[in-house]
Amino acid sequence: DVQLVESGGYSVQAGGSLRLSCAAPRFAANRCSMDWYRQTEGGKREWLSSISADGTSRYAEFVKGRFNVSKDKVKETVYLQMNSMKPEDTAMYSCKTMWPCAVIGGIRADDNTYWGRWTQVTVS
Repeated sequence: DVQLVESGGYSVQAGGSLRLSCAAPRFAANRCSMDWYRQTEGGKREWLSSISADGTSRYAEFVKGRFNVSKDKVKETVYLQMNSMKPEDTAMYSCKTMWPCAVIGGIRADDNTYWGRWTQVTVS
């Protein structure tokens, strides 16, 4: 499948924090949910977290207590706050929703998933 990759990326020291964001127009109006994923250099894709239209959040066990997903209705943006980062968090990160929900700068796949740009996060 086609992936959009954001140039640059982020470097974070171990133990540090980083917040990623995905702008999702009409996120609240369309009652969208959003998932966050990461993909390691080896190609392994992992689900990290999700936030539903009613604000319910879920997390993969390995990020619970360190990552926090939230949304800003006014800014129509979903955030992934990552704290206490570890070198093993090094990966490409992206958000995903389902059409007709969308992510600004993202790409709609044939299966109607809508992915944001993949962003490299390096923790050292």
